[in-house]
Amino acid sequence: RKEDEILTQYSSPIIDQVRPINILEIGSGSSVKTERLLHACNTVDCFPTYSAFDISGDALLSAKTRLDKKFPWLEMSLLLGDYEAGFTHLPRVAGVNLVLFLGSTIGNLSRDSALIQLRALHGYMSSRDYLLLGYDRVKDERVLNAAYNDQEGLTAAFNLNMLRVLNNRLKGNFVVDGFEHSAVYDRDKQQIVMQLVAKSNQKIKLEKLSADFEMHVDEVIQTEISRKFTIETMDDLLSEANFNVVQTFSSTDNYFSLALATCA
Repeated sequence: RKEDEILTQYSSPIIDQVRPINILEIGSGSSVKTERLLHACNTVDCFPTYSAFDISGDALLSAKTRLDKKFPWLEMSLLLGDYEAGFTHLPRVAGVNLVLFLGSTIGNLSRDSALIQLRALHGYMSSRDYLLLGYDRVKDERVLNAAYNDQEGLTAAFNLNMLRVLNNRLKGNFVVDGFEHSAVYDRDKQQIVMQLVAKSNQKIKLEKLSADFEMHVDEVIQTEISRKFTIETMDDLLSEANFNVVQTFSSTDNYFSLALATCA
């Protein structure tokens, strides 16, 4: 919601500054927030093509159906794949490209992994291109812990669903009710660590991997990290990956930011 707030306010000046020939979105998903930028294209009379890159074919097709109706002028390319495999196989559109990496996905990567991805992206981009990167900001620990341990249990359900996915895809036998959600903010590393904690002893089998192992009470599976950044730490990360931050756009409460950067 914070990222959408920023895009609602700043999409027009961003598009007007960049004037892209093509918008490439890494991990485009439903492309809902991208609509803010496409509406801005109407406003500033700039009509780029849109290359949506995602691991879900269903999400890509659904987004194209919706966007075709809303933006008759839009020429949209669907790119199916996993960005962790790199970007050398992606087609390039000649001219200025605006590369979107939204949703604070960068925060789910360790610093080393984030650098690898950003440097790979830098290698794909030209000196004329721009990167628009979304990231979650360091904030009050109480706010962070409450967000990842929400009273509705939405984050817990999301976390526990990973076991259902493993059961379905790998023919596993995790007893989902035998685990509980845990999310704790590590102040030193400035990251949320999400885990699943075993409430009982279990003998786990993953038939498709021909793997079996035991889990005991209080043993954990780390499912995710979610790193938080200050403007300075993100600027440093991008600089190390050979990007220059041109401008930073933030939500009114400074909970979330977008960095607009060029290749150094």
